[in-house]
Amino acid sequence: MELEASNRYGDDGSSKRTGTWVTASAHIITAVIGSGVLSLSWAIAQLGWIAGPMALVIFSIITWFTSTLLADSCRDPVSGKRCSCYMDAVKSNLGGISNKFCGLAQYVNLVGITIGYSITSAISMAAIERSGCFHKEGHNVGCHVKNNKFMITFGIIEIILSQIPNFHELSWLSAVAAVMSFGYSTIGLGLSIAKAVGGNQARTSLTGTTVGVDVTSWQKTWNCFEAIGDIAFAFAFSTVLVEIQDTLKPNPPENESMKKATLVGVSVTTVFYVSCGALGYAAFGNNAPGNFLTGFGFYEPYWLIDMANVFIIVHLIGAYQVFCQPIFKQVEDRCFNRWPNSSFIKESPPIKLPLFGVYSFSVFRVVWRTGYVILTIVLAMLLPFFNAILGLLGAASFWPLTVYFPIQMHISREQIRAFSWKWIWLNFLVLLCLIVSVLAAAGSIATIVKDLSTYEPFNSVS
Repeated sequence: MELEASNRYGDDGSSKRTGTWVTASAHIITAVIGSGVLSLSWAIAQLGWIAGPMALVIFSIITWFTSTLLADSCRDPVSGKRCSCYMDAVKSNLGGISNKFCGLAQYVNLVGITIGYSITSAISMAAIERSGCFHKEGHNVGCHVKNNKFMITFGIIEIILSQIPNFHELSWLSAVAAVMSFGYSTIGLGLSIAKAVGGNQARTSLTGTTVGVDVTSWQKTWNCFEAIGDIAFAFAFSTVLVEIQDTLKPNPPENESMKKATLVGVSVTTVFYVSCGALGYAAFGNNAPGNFLTGFGFYEPYWLIDMANVFIIVHLIGAYQVFCQPIFKQVEDRCFNRWPNSSFIKESPPIKLPLFGVYSFSVFRVVWRTGYVILTIVLAMLLPFFNAILGLLGAASFWPLTVYFPIQMHISREQIRAFSWKWIWLNFLVLLCLIVSVLAAAGSIATIVKDLSTYEPFNSVS
């Protein structure tokens, strides 16, 4: 009986973890390589051939470094107990009000990402319909469609997938999503190469878009701020790192497995980012669109564009789950602790599902998670320019979650003496990334102000 229990439960009494560095790498790639990879050519167009690729490499190194510090901070320094979420890690290492601040930054950002993914997936669905229209009617026809029906379709799919009980059972979905991200990135890469070598040389420069030709001086400034922010946030996955690490087996030590997964995930991501960004810029030059698969940088072959957008949609379906599972866990754990005797919250009788085996059915989980997905879809339809807001949320959360807390927890755990050389350069990195976040936030606010001038709720059109 004891042997059976030990096979089902881990060293802290939780369900036994079965994750490896391979599954963690899949989770990371799913979380990091979003459809934003297809907009990096726009970011490089703002910064140019020198600053653009340099920014990609620098922020990949920063993300890898701070992620390894965070991986080492996922056990309580006194008891050695695992931390199951980012807030627990901050509370165990720093205490005080820090974990409240961390929770606010993390969960506001997670909610924002799920809303942003709802919008982006709908744009890709609309792009498939528009692609067929362009192929049939010609490229000069508008072929505009409303996005609301596509957001509702995405929401129905997510309501079903949100019934997956926890992060531990998402490995298959993350694996599929990771393959999809490679699929559409490779298609984008191939189309960019074909366009770049096919004649009609695009205009590029060492410093990016030209003031007075492509943009005004005001636009150049704000676009550069926004581009730096987009690149910095493109690598961030700290909002789910602790939750991913909590799925790993304790042997080998989960922090070592996580560091290996982080190195693999960030390295693969960097190669794809630099390749797609640089080749996209070579293909489109200073006129690079925000997303060359949904913004119709390419029209033909239309079936290949459609395939790439299907890959984007499938990837975002999986990525949505990676980012909303920590929200589900936090709310459900709090409800379990708040109302321990409630049958509505506690009861989850097993039911047999064809092809899926035994499933623990919970009415509370169905109601709460369905409500959450519906809320994100309604907000996505209400705020069609939400990606600018997401940029602002990214700016607000990048600094504390990706840089500040991992470094401060490392300083606390290692008891690094104040004003020592290591303490100085670590805090210099914190200050540098704070400046980046502030500048990126300013760029996002400028975009939001501009979008508000033409804002119409529930009227998102592609």
